[in-house]
Amino acid sequence: MNKAILLIGGNLGNRTENLQQAVMQIDKRAGKVEKKSGLYETAAWGHVQQPDYLNQALQISTALEAEELLETVLDIERQLGRVRQQKWGARVIDIDIIFFNDAVIDLPNLKVPHPQMANRQFVLVPLAEISPDWIHPVLHKDVSALLAACPDTLPAHKYQLQEQGR
Repeated sequence: MNKAILLIGGNLGNRTENLQQAVMQIDKRAGKVEKKSGLYETAAWGHVQQPDYLNQALQISTALEAEELLETVLDIERQLGRVRQQKWGARVIDIDIIFFNDAVIDLPNLKVPHPQMANRQFVLVPLAEISPDWIHPVLHKDVSALLAACPDTLPAHKYQLQEQGR
């Protein structure tokens, strides 16, 4: 079985419900969800004039190979209403493959480890919650060390459940 780290997120619609649906579909179609972080809220990155994002890191065990996993998560995104219109634009759901085993993959449609992960707190904070010792196969540092050195100034705040009604 392969081990993969995914980051799911979104900023449109019922964000918590969309993430829950994504977790259920990933567990059903992509691989067993073994670990999941709490939810983290972060201001939009890139195009900043949009609602805040909720993000969650997942560790899965999967029989799929990396490209099959990519096709599966893209299909889950489409099923949950994702429409790709603008890079870094608002979205109902986004599912990124952050790590796949200790592989380094550089294909036109898939780059693993995710090329910008070490520069983004919204990836590293939830990832550090579930897999702080996972080693980046290119940078040769664990997630905790990457988070400590992260240049991103947009903090990822633990999402409080009582805020979900807003």
